[in-house]
Amino acid sequence: MKYLVNENCIGCGACAGICPDVFELGGDGYAHVVADPQSDTVRETAAEAMASCPTSAIEEA
Repeated sequence: MKYLVNENCIGCGACAGICPDVFELGGDGYAHVVADPQSDTVRETAAEAMASCPTSAIEEA
């Protein structure tokens, strides 16, 4: 599964806090995908991060 962060991101950092293996806040203050989830555990936390995004800015690619 691959993810992307769309223009709805407000830079709250929830995704990076939940799944830092996949998401991080960039220098621009917004979330970015840094890696595709490789293990089942990381896939689960990435899906949790997507569900937790307050602006639905994370999409499956």
